Amino acid sequence: MVTISTTVRPLAGFAAQVALLAVLAATVGLDVWGWLAGLVYGVALCGLLAIGLRRAGMAGLGWANAVTFSRAILAGGVTAMAAGSGAPAWLLVTVAAVALAMDGLDGQIARRTGTTTRLGARFDMEVDSALALVLSVYAAVEQHWLALFIGLARYLFGAASWALPWLAAPTPPRFSRKVVAAVQGIVLVVVASGLLPGPVAVTVLAVSVASLAWSFGADVLWLYRSSRIREEARGRWPGTREHALARG
Repeated sequence: MVTISTTVRPLAGFAAQVALLAVLAATVGLDVWGWLAGLVYGVALCGLLAIGLRRAGMAGLGWANAVTFSRAILAGGVTAMAAGSGAPAWLLVTVAAVALAMDGLDGQIARRTGTTTRLGARFDMEVDSALALVLSVYAAVEQHWLALFIGLARYLFGAASWALPWLAAPTPPRFSRKVVAAVQGIVLVVVASGLLPGPVAVTVLAVSVASLAWSFGADVLWLYRSSRIREEARGRWPGTREHALARG
């Protein structure tokens, strides 16, 4: 398996991000805010990735993570166009659609090459969340504020887990969760494109937000019930594990 140096790859990724911003500036135009947003995004992306690689003890990036990194760089281009002015909506949603279409390819590569890692899974999830947040803000400004709920849902759930630690427990795989998540990206791209009439866009967003609330609600309910079962088990057999370890 060919890997890329941990120290070089994030820097190369930042160079690719700057190159993409330069292409956008030369073709459709990027104002100061677009450049600033793109550069800040690139610095944060490459810096956090370098930290993640070091903490994971990984010597470099494999092909699967390189695909995810490419998606992340495209998301940086979307961020720059959304924050600035001058870029046409069709280009923004096209770049976003390409990044979304590549989702799943990195996972397939990782599974086929036997290189799945916790960092890769987390990296993929964070790229999806960041792209959804940017698209939701853009769609909220251009179309309707309901779009914000789609981009903020995952971050609100993460914030809630700080106050309620049982929300941070792992959940079992659920196909419906994957379907709902995939639909959110499609909805955001379509709404952000401006192709839908106002009332239709609002209706689509309302249905999408409702499906997202149902999906998160199902996870919250499962996590709550699981936490209650664990608490009851500890109350019924207090110190069982510790006692067994002491006897062993």
